[in-house]
Amino acid sequence: MTTAAVFGTGSWGTAFAAVLADSGTSVRMWGRRPEVVAQVNAGCNEDYLPGISLPPGILATADPEEAGADADIVVLAVPSQTLRANLETWGPVIPGGAAVVSLMKGVELGTTKRMSEVISEVGAVEPDRVVVVSGPNLAREIAQRQPAASVVACADAHTAERVAAACAAPYFRPYTNTDVVGTEVGGAVKNVIALAVGMAEGLGMGDNSKASIITRGLAETTRLGAALGGDPSTFAGLAGIGDLIATCMSPLSRNRTFGLNLGRGMAVAEVVAVTRQTAEGVKSCESILELARNHGVDVPITEQVAAVVHEGRTPQQVVETLLSRARKAEVE
Repeated sequence: MTTAAVFGTGSWGTAFAAVLADSGTSVRMWGRRPEVVAQVNAGCNEDYLPGISLPPGILATADPEEAGADADIVVLAVPSQTLRANLETWGPVIPGGAAVVSLMKGVELGTTKRMSEVISEVGAVEPDRVVVVSGPNLAREIAQRQPAASVVACADAHTAERVAAACAAPYFRPYTNTDVVGTEVGGAVKNVIALAVGMAEGLGMGDNSKASIITRGLAETTRLGAALGGDPSTFAGLAGIGDLIATCMSPLSRNRTFGLNLGRGMAVAEVVAVTRQTAEGVKSCESILELARNHGVDVPITEQVAAVVHEGRTPQQVVETLLSRARKAEVE
């Protein structure tokens, strides 16, 4: 039996642990908070997935060494901006030869590194062992065992297939891909676009406005991904448009909800205070914008979202700025 260690007991880490268990994989979880560890061992996670029962066989511990011991697959499911600090502790307990899976969707502040790059650098993990899972995977729906599909990306196709086999549950269909860059860029930038869609809805705008933001957001995501070496076709798939639609349109999306509150007139600090879980786009918009500028890529929606979050610009001013941009051909 394949053994997986899942580091992180938040909503997506817990939901993915359930997917692994339902696929026949033995699962051990590491959690920072003893009360959440106790809940998981009791078959639930009321703090992050209230009202949902976890499958049997998932064990949790607050000891990272115990969680990682002899694992074939190590899954990292923590906020992206905490990954580096956590890996400095966890690196020594990751077994050599284990596939290391990133569930995180962000770009590191300061370094503009993707999560797979941080894993390789800090965890001393070879790139052909780093796997990225991304797609339209809202955690609560997955935990409710609603049908969904995702992308399992790794530079080494055999490693991608090994992880896909470990998470192929009756309700969860993984597709493999070797485009790690494109898969990660799609997952990170869609959070920023969802903030913009949420702002538009908060301002009272309708589906035409939101569809326009999603479509143009996909265009700038594709430009950035291609500039970094990603395959443009990845953005037409589950890790691109699939994840983008789910995150921008679902009330379960933290980033959309964060933007919705901004559009309704709340200040950033006020929204942060009422947002219980991490909305990755709030911090990553700054590092994604820096990454795009470093590569000469135009990302106007990301630029305007960063201006709202970090410079005090209002959502209404963002709308006016975007609509007043010089006209151009849709396809460059």
